[in-house]
Amino acid sequence: MNSKRPADILGKTLKLPCGAVIKNRFCKSATSETLGDRQTAPTRELIRLYGRWAQGGAGLCVTGNVMIDAGALGEPGNVAVEDERHSEMLKSWARYGTRDETHLWMQLNHPGKQSPKFLSAEPVAPSAIGFRSELKPFFNPPRGLTETEIHNLIERFARTAGIARSCGFTGVQIHGAHGYLVSQFLSPLHNQREDQWGGSLENRMRFVTEIYRAIRQTVGHDFPVGIKLNSSDFMKGGFSEEESVRVATVLADLGIDLVEISGGTYERPAMAGIAEMQAQNNSEPYFLSYANRIRARIDTPIVITGGFRTAGAMAEALLENNIQMVGLARPMILDPDLPEKILSGQEYISPVHPIKSGIGFLDRAALLEVTWYEQQLRYLGQGKSPRPNQGIWYSLAKTLVENGRQVFQKRRA
Repeated sequence: MNSKRPADILGKTLKLPCGAVIKNRFCKSATSETLGDRQTAPTRELIRLYGRWAQGGAGLCVTGNVMIDAGALGEPGNVAVEDERHSEMLKSWARYGTRDETHLWMQLNHPGKQSPKFLSAEPVAPSAIGFRSELKPFFNPPRGLTETEIHNLIERFARTAGIARSCGFTGVQIHGAHGYLVSQFLSPLHNQREDQWGGSLENRMRFVTEIYRAIRQTVGHDFPVGIKLNSSDFMKGGFSEEESVRVATVLADLGIDLVEISGGTYERPAMAGIAEMQAQNNSEPYFLSYANRIRARIDTPIVITGGFRTAGAMAEALLENNIQMVGLARPMILDPDLPEKILSGQEYISPVHPIKSGIGFLDRAALLEVTWYEQQLRYLGQGKSPRPNQGIWYSLAKTLVENGRQVFQKRRA
């Protein structure tokens, strides 16, 4: 690698196509905090959590799932923004999360059929196609969306983006990955419509391009709009790398400001570091080969999320592969001061380690790992320090006491 110190590379500012400037190259990627209240509003814990990340030196923090419809949640504890009823708490969240010139972007999402039974009696999806895996018992079969409902959802994405801007968030990110509704529209496995919203890739990407256009019309051209996009679904017959590159190219031509690369779905959770990605990537980071493909096609800034553990690898991804930001989720949960430490010149190694129970189903689905990290998020939200050495069985007992077994019917970030 170049002789420059990681701090010199990661500490550079980044100017986005819309003109906004991010103070460094650290992106706190979206994490599923589940810290909304029963009215789907942000809680004081959530506000404190993002203030802590801003204090730790991140250039950009992307919120966990903010749902555009309070009647369509992906998990208990989601924040939902469909009107201005939570404006005061949203303004407080933005105020804390943008301290020290940190960017705070609201991640906009709709779960589609990835809404558990106990939350959705009849979830919606591009087509009436349910899960075909071991997750099938946890989700009700979805109903295919009508044309009118599709247009309504596009308007909801735009409305929520407008509220985010008015409340002080400095950008928004469309969640187009991990098998949620936008991802479902892109996938030929989940989207088998025969109208203008399905069939060819041009039709399947219409939903996300119309969402982007509606958001841009609402927030203007000087407000950052990004997307989290699957490199692939890692499912036979699903959304492929080549299709993903084409979607990214179209969005780049439309003017999107930042593309965050991830991959997988509930059924094939590559974004958690398992399934194919675990087998294929014995070193950091994930999705780098895809990033190199997409870089040859677009000039839009790219974020890679997944697998980063050392300052050297973060800097190398930027310097050697022309990536613009490093996305960090679990490392930022266990150490919210990670950016500040690296920028001070430390030879940093993240304390992130596999969370395994030895129970096949739980480990394959990363269920215990998800809830273990949610507990760490709550510690931070309560003003405490994370507990990287907390035992898995203590975590399981704590989860069952607080939430019961339904907690394992979820989910991903």
